[in-house]
Parts: sequence; C-alpha cells; structure tokens
Amino acid sequence: MRKKVVIESKVKESVFNSLLPFLEKNLPRVRGFTGCLNVTILFDKESRKMIFDEEWVSVEAHQEYINTIANNGVMDELISFLDGPPEIKYLDCLDI
Repeated sequence: MRKKVVIESKVKESVFNSLLPFLEKNLPRVRGFTGCLNVTILFDKESRKMIFDEEWVSVEAHQEYINTIANNGVMDELISFLDGPPEIKYLDCLDI
C-alpha cells in the first residue's frame, strides 16, 4: 500500500536562503530514489515551519532512503538548518 510521509521541522532563523540551494541540489535525488512517487515542500515564513509532503511505495522504501542519506552525510547537513530533528509520520494512502 502506498504511504504518505509527512516530515515536519522548524528551520533555524536566518538560514532559509542558505537552505534553498541545498534543497534544489538534493530534491532531484530524493525524487529519483527507488520507491519515491512524489515530494512537495511547504514552508511557512512566519513560523519557519517546513513540511516535506512525500508519497512512497512503502515505509521500507522511505526508510532505505533515510538510511542512505544518514550514511552519506546529507541528513546531517539538512539537520544543520533545523531547530531540532524532524518529526516523521507515516500514513496509508486510501484509494477511495
């Protein structure tokens, strides 16, 4: 069953302009990873809340991606822009 993955985080003050090139560089890699169906990023300037709205073929496919970026340093670089670790939620995509 397809999974909706919602990742919420808060971006540190004054780093959003530095975060954008990082996201532009890395989003094609996420979208091209085996099992990724879609990724959209939402951002609220006032609260500095950033949401990754993703769809994956399975939780396992997403977790494999997370393990990959944890091992190659991309996760550490992403976290350096954030006030704390992101919160990840997995939801079933219902085809109703």
